[in-house]
Amino acid sequence: MSYSFETGIYRPPSEGGSSSLLVRVTRNCPWNLCTFCGMYKAEKFSRRSTAEVKADIDTVAIICRELEVDTDIPSQRGGIDRDRVATLLSKNPDLGVSPGFGMVLEWISSGMKTAFIQDANSIILDTEELVDILAYLRKTFPCIQRVTSYARARTLARKSLSELKAIKNAGLDRLHVGLESGDEAILERIKKGASPEDHLEASRKAMDAGFQLSQYWMPGLGGKKFWKEHAINTAALLNKINPHYIRSRPFFPHPGTPLFYDVEKGHWPLLSPKEQLLELKETVKALDVTSKICFDHAGNYWCGPKGRPVFKHTYEGYQFPEKKPHLLELIEEGIRFQELTPSGPPIWLVR
Repeated sequence: MSYSFETGIYRPPSEGGSSSLLVRVTRNCPWNLCTFCGMYKAEKFSRRSTAEVKADIDTVAIICRELEVDTDIPSQRGGIDRDRVATLLSKNPDLGVSPGFGMVLEWISSGMKTAFIQDANSIILDTEELVDILAYLRKTFPCIQRVTSYARARTLARKSLSELKAIKNAGLDRLHVGLESGDEAILERIKKGASPEDHLEASRKAMDAGFQLSQYWMPGLGGKKFWKEHAINTAALLNKINPHYIRSRPFFPHPGTPLFYDVEKGHWPLLSPKEQLLELKETVKALDVTSKICFDHAGNYWCGPKGRPVFKHTYEGYQFPEKKPHLLELIEEGIRFQELTPSGPPIWLVR
């Protein structure tokens, strides 16, 4: 039999890598106009059918049975019998070059506790379809403790509260939403397709439905011209939302994107590393939330004393308001270090 199934590329660091089963329900991004984003540009957006997705889930379940893995409860790390893997590969050599098979092995090795629903905006599916898929995933793999997905603010805002509650009750636990900025002019400039009011409505509705909410913002996105507005208005909007997680994704121009060319032409001058930290200081000072502030991405590259990262790159971050003074101290350390040894971001982050 064929063990092939479809997976996408992108997922949040906290939900991907070796820790999550990747279940693709849509392909690419239905909006795909953001001027800063280089993801999902190669292909057009499309929805996958419920039958296709269920067939992929069934394939993963068959692989687990072949490997004699118990999918009723989370496993311990290293819970795969290598001889069974070798036997399965000998019978099905194509599995050896399948990224999906490698992903499943990593998921099993990590405990089979989480799943991530791909691609960029799974909530766009018809509610009944998504509920059906989620229920099927949970029924097939009772071991899964958390299911997460990306979502666009405008899509969330258009769903009714009862629809979102149905999706939550079917088994989707956490949503990752790209806020990027709380400044309306910047959101328009980067063609985000959502206003601050859209983000506020979507966030409140998602949290009222019971979702954990993870919001992303981009330090440095306003550049030298609009850094102040970006810092203050982003903090003001995040204060109104008060999500469970606020995750920093500093802006770096992605080659081939419209904003990259604006930077190259001098229309969107970038902040220096020190200026980024000064902007970050303004945002953090203005935050009045009970969120966890996270720097769980390589883009948070700033160094402090002894060349170590200024911030810990953990998925749970710094709990506010308790850790706010500590985080501000760390930012000050980073600023002082930049004054002593000014440097730019690693070249791989820019090019």
